[in-house]
Amino acid sequence: MFLKEISIKENKKPDWQCYPFNIPAVKNLGILSFPENVTFLVGENGSGKSTIIEAIAISLGFNPEGGSKNFNFETKNSHSKLHEYLKTSRSFIQPKDGFFLRAESFYNLASNVDELSKNGGNSIYNYYGGKSLHEQSHGESFISLILERFSEQGLFILDEPEAALSPQRQMTLLVRMHQLVNQESQFIIATHSPILLSYPNATIYQITDSGIESVQYEDTDPFSITKAFINNRKKMLAELFNDNKYMD
Repeated sequence: MFLKEISIKENKKPDWQCYPFNIPAVKNLGILSFPENVTFLVGENGSGKSTIIEAIAISLGFNPEGGSKNFNFETKNSHSKLHEYLKTSRSFIQPKDGFFLRAESFYNLASNVDELSKNGGNSIYNYYGGKSLHEQSHGESFISLILERFSEQGLFILDEPEAALSPQRQMTLLVRMHQLVNQESQFIIATHSPILLSYPNATIYQITDSGIESVQYEDTDPFSITKAFINNRKKMLAELFNDNKYMD
């Protein structure tokens, strides 16, 4: 693995009462290891998974708003200071490729690609599906990036990539991940998707109010909640709406 583990630097003294250090996931971070080619972080909104993913990416030299290490655009300085306190343990082997993909700032990344094309020529679009990401649908631009830009022996950090992807496209992402894993790539992904979480032999960390724990696929909230809903749709709708007519 290019990235082996992360922890809080011993010589740093965070204020554990202030954000982001007061988040249970950060306060109880300890040593988070990445023993497999694919590692997932799952948890409710606000649990801290995206904060950790962001800090990992920045500490490894990626642009806070996404992109490769060559991207340096900034539209809003909104990232936390966690990366300043993060210690990373890495392999002596350097990745040949890398990318930080975050759904919430993908529009800004697409705009920066357009700016780069103006300065460097339209050939840059060859890495993003042959045309501006803004000229593709949100989902298609995500897939174009993953299929055309990502390459072998890379370190790819993805923050909720399923946000723009249909279930079918999420399976396309799974296939591409598997191709790249077989080409010695590493993925670290924050997600809510039970489809993505199904990747074989992945390490899955679930973030709760108690901190972070390693879990099996079937024990993740995205899987168990989705399964319960599909298998008992009418009953769950009746409970959610507090109306038994949906049991019919």
